[in-house]
Amino acid sequence: MAKLVVAGKANCPYYAKAELLADYLQANLPDFRVHKITQHPDKWEQWLHDVCERNGWEHRESPVIWRELLDRGGKGLLLGGINDFLEYAQRYYGITSMMLSEEMVDVAQENLRAYIETENEEEEIKSLIKPLQIWITSASAPTCYQLIPLLANGEVFGMTTEISIHLLDTDQFKEALWGVVMEAEDMAFPLLRSISVHTEIEEAFIQADIIIVLDDVLLNREVQSLESYIREVSDICHVYAPLIEKNAKSEVRVISSGKTFVNLKATMIMTYGPSIKTENVIAIATSWESAAKAMLARKLNMNTAGVKDVIVWGNITGCNYIDLSHAKLYGYDCAIWGPANFSRPVLNIIYDSEWIHSEFLSEQSSLSSRVSNCVGMLPAHAVATVLRYWYHGSPPGEIVSVGVLTEGQFCVPEGIVFSMPVRFQNGNWKVMTELEISETTQEVLGRLAHELVQEKLIALKEINEMQPYGADIITS
Repeated sequence: MAKLVVAGKANCPYYAKAELLADYLQANLPDFRVHKITQHPDKWEQWLHDVCERNGWEHRESPVIWRELLDRGGKGLLLGGINDFLEYAQRYYGITSMMLSEEMVDVAQENLRAYIETENEEEEIKSLIKPLQIWITSASAPTCYQLIPLLANGEVFGMTTEISIHLLDTDQFKEALWGVVMEAEDMAFPLLRSISVHTEIEEAFIQADIIIVLDDVLLNREVQSLESYIREVSDICHVYAPLIEKNAKSEVRVISSGKTFVNLKATMIMTYGPSIKTENVIAIATSWESAAKAMLARKLNMNTAGVKDVIVWGNITGCNYIDLSHAKLYGYDCAIWGPANFSRPVLNIIYDSEWIHSEFLSEQSSLSSRVSNCVGMLPAHAVATVLRYWYHGSPPGEIVSVGVLTEGQFCVPEGIVFSMPVRFQNGNWKVMTELEISETTQEVLGRLAHELVQEKLIALKEINEMQPYGADIITS
């Protein structure tokens, strides 16, 4: 089988003559195939140079015609230009072209018009498809590796929304990140438009729709003091926030996740980036929610999916409080049964109060250990779940715990990121201030808020020390 490639400038009369002759041969010869490549006149020279350099050819005019050696698996065999093609057709098939010059010019002009119309249509179609631009910091973290398939499979943003993922990390992880890119590309996700690696901080967050801030600081109290880590987090946010303001879209959504200082990261990003909308910055508490539900389900020997409305209050990766006062069980196997929407309060089912306080709620509980030692799958699922809720709404009536900037809800001091119950709806979230809490819970919230206030004060002290003498001191 003969397969020829005919390429040329859209407005070239000789290309018009070559393609019409090739079309005639394909229509009349059973084993003849032709592939045509039309290039805009402005792009032709560079395109021809690249093709010739890649194949080791010498050719400087339009059209260029070559034969693809399908049965040998090698590079193409150059035939040459229009005269070479006419000689080839005459020698092998006894056919030539009697096309007049006027006809060649008319066809060339028609080719150019058709090319421009097609190109405009393709550009218009591309402009209608605008993938979400998702940036992930500290992308070498295991959480990022687990998160990419969850974002790209269509379950988070919907099966009609394409995404582009940008992996941001330091230069030392560049090779590892390119390995992640190759794996993601090999999986051929239908909604993953592109995935790229970035190590230049100045390029961070360009046109970002979503920014996922993972762990930039891993806590090791034997190496540094807590204050040193807080200052380090503050320094990182001092770099990120202005770049978000400068490069990201105005409606960018920022998610703080990880194992350390997720509340503080969200707070400092808003502090250093005052133009970033506060309602678009949240901290993820879903890992604690999920782990708590799983622990309750094991205790009660039931499916984890049947445990709902567990609330995580306070400092997500510090001192927090798992509140079961509103938690419910659905589908629990007991003497009382009801329809699918029938629920029972968790505290009415678990009679072992000692287990709740010693095993479940204590600072050294197995719950704390499980969340702290997770390797990536749980926090990745937590981020994906919250993003899905943010874009499509949380299940009706269900409580979701998220760290948000306080405005005095539940008597918590204003100006800190505090985990509390929210509901997602229509692309927004709303704190569920209608929930009633006990006096005991209110006292716990006061103590939790104190820790977050102290973290913020330490970080702000670092900012104030950076101010020149006589400058305004940040106190809010």
